[in-house]
Amino acid sequence: MNRRMIVYSLGLLLLLEGILMLFPSLVAFIYRENILKYYLATAIVLVAIGLLLRCVKTKDRMIFSREGLITVALGWIVMSLFGAIPFTLSGEFPTYVDAFFEMVSGFTTTGATVLSDVEALSHASLFWRCFSHWIGGMGVLVFVIATVKLASGGGNIYLLRAESSGSEVSKLVPSSKGTAKILYIIYVSMSAAEFIILLFCGMDAFESITMTFANAGTGGFGIYNDSFASFSVAAQIVVAVFMALFGVNFGCYYLIIVRRFKEFFKNEELRVYVIIMLAASVAIAINIVNMCSSVGEAFRGAFFQVSSVMTSTGFSTMDFNLWPEFSRIIMMVVMCIGACGGSTGGGLKVSRFILLGKIAIREIRRVAKPNAVSTVRFNGKTVSESMVNNISSYFILYVIVIIVSIVLISFNGLDTVSNVTGVITCVNNIGPGLGDVGPSGNFGSYSLFSKLVFSLDMLFGRLELFPLFVLFSPRTWRK
Repeated sequence: MNRRMIVYSLGLLLLLEGILMLFPSLVAFIYRENILKYYLATAIVLVAIGLLLRCVKTKDRMIFSREGLITVALGWIVMSLFGAIPFTLSGEFPTYVDAFFEMVSGFTTTGATVLSDVEALSHASLFWRCFSHWIGGMGVLVFVIATVKLASGGGNIYLLRAESSGSEVSKLVPSSKGTAKILYIIYVSMSAAEFIILLFCGMDAFESITMTFANAGTGGFGIYNDSFASFSVAAQIVVAVFMALFGVNFGCYYLIIVRRFKEFFKNEELRVYVIIMLAASVAIAINIVNMCSSVGEAFRGAFFQVSSVMTSTGFSTMDFNLWPEFSRIIMMVVMCIGACGGSTGGGLKVSRFILLGKIAIREIRRVAKPNAVSTVRFNGKTVSESMVNNISSYFILYVIVIIVSIVLISFNGLDTVSNVTGVITCVNNIGPGLGDVGPSGNFGSYSLFSKLVFSLDMLFGRLELFPLFVLFSPRTWRK
């Protein structure tokens, strides 16, 4: 194992985090907040540690699959540990564990919070929470790969695969660096477009930039206690549409850019994603129409909440915890399905949902006709057996993580609905669940141990399980 390269990469990540922390420092300076000293001090420490770790000499800069998985897992944990320091020093969070939970929730774009009054936070901390969504949305290592030469000999692809979402990560262009650049150009362009549109919707600059960060990363941290309900109808519609757009595989946008429209419209995952979102919105709108003043309001509210939960953003304009049981069940289903692979959204991913269904159908056919040759096809191509095994293994681990986590947090004594949906919403990086952790609730009532379990769940979900399992496996560290 190339341990020196792992340490070198971690140093680069901490150096980058220190530079990024200058942005909330600037916000604190503009609003003349005392918290400025904590952000500046943490930024200086991060830059110093990052430069020190980068001094580690390594002749071999090659990264393989194991190093890539470990670097990504350690990188996200270390960034969350350091990113929580200003929250703790300022006293805005009661304990370091609470601050760590909030920071993990930020970087993993979950949006779950332990706070009951977010409006009590400083502007700098509100900005840092939302900015962490934007940083983690596309992935910090994707940004590093796009800007500097990190690994040699094609090793960057292992970092790209370990950090990106979805069942399969492929290059858009021959080089990993070129692929990372394209992804970030699309990401920045869409973010800039949303920011400008929200300004025209009557939001001020601070509201527009923070909400854009939280939306683009499909995170959902709000700057007001009512999440997004206090904003105008126009702003709600814009955000609902952009939530859905950021839940689309960014590779689809690349197809539009290079004018491969036929491939774009034939994309199986995109079609299913749109159908599920619209069908769920219509079904819920019909179910809650008696709770709204008009059909239009019912559909707008349903679409906003479905778009928010399915893309794992977590914004809310209505408390769906109060909806009829039918609508609540639909919300639970789209929570688990999630957005498209290769997007900033969370969840199981639509592509895996489709393939799991096809794999199940194939096994049923095999039972009926053991000698028949049956393959699984996706987007017109035959899916390899290694990919089938990967998806099956992922789903098994996904279920195991959820079951074990529910058992571990059950000692808190909270109700089953809160515990189950709390775990599901963290593993799928959504934010709000049902019960005590619903849109109007938070995770503050859980013990410090449970918050650490939830934090680990959020990391498992964002990094798609395998990096953390490899990191914690004793066999990984044997020579």
